[in-house]
Amino acid sequence: MRLTRAFGAALLALGLAAAPAVADSSPSASPSGDSKAPSQAGTSFRTATEIEQGQRATASASTGDYLYWSFPADAGQRPTVHATVKLPEQHTTQTWQVDVYDGLRRRQSCQYGAQTRTAAAGTASVELACVLRTVRAWSEPWANDPLPGTYYVRLTVVGLQASDLGLPVSAEVRAESKHIGGPAAVDGSLSQPLVPGIAVTSQHDGGDSGDGKKKTAVLSSIEPDGGWSSGWWSDRWVWSGIGAVLAALAGIGGYALTRGSGRPSRVPPGA
Repeated sequence: MRLTRAFGAALLALGLAAAPAVADSSPSASPSGDSKAPSQAGTSFRTATEIEQGQRATASASTGDYLYWSFPADAGQRPTVHATVKLPEQHTTQTWQVDVYDGLRRRQSCQYGAQTRTAAAGTASVELACVLRTVRAWSEPWANDPLPGTYYVRLTVVGLQASDLGLPVSAEVRAESKHIGGPAAVDGSLSQPLVPGIAVTSQHDGGDSGDGKKKTAVLSSIEPDGGWSSGWWSDRWVWSGIGAVLAALAGIGGYALTRGSGRPSRVPPGA
């Protein structure tokens, strides 16, 4: 009975400990319905319009323009970018493409999704999607793994007839992430996220400028909800602890079942 109660109490404690890990598996971004959503796009990496995950950004442009947005992505997240382009009533066949770049401006490949689509003549709109690989807290210098920091979205037309150049279009972009957690955890983390201007901020962390004001990076204003993670904690620690406790309980139970009734009798047989 004591052994049964001990197993029951241990399983109840493990269930309570694992609850936060299960909750972390939900998507980290929630749609934002406020009126502060950006209504324009940048024309280069330096002028990319900053958006938060879950925001639905819109922009009006001309066919042939390069449209840029940027959003933050942290370790353990798997970002997904959705883009919709509303085309003019009269147009020829057009091919649109959405590309995603990390904080080092390296183009990141899509795991799946319609990254490039061709709209036939007269099509009202075209929808694109790109699901990136899971962002890693640390990676080898030679690898092209996604790392924590700012991600850039570039939307443009790659197949265009001369007659369609300059026609008005409207674009809609949304970025969101699913938290992967422990399965994507690595032993290590970056000292700083790959955010524009972070080098300037780090250089002047310990001192002030000549006018007595501390220098800050203008372009590093976006970050995930709750700030950047340190990279060392993940729900993998919780499940490792659960495994250790279960192994200890199994050892105790096995010993209790095999130890017998006590010390053997010293009375010689037949006495």
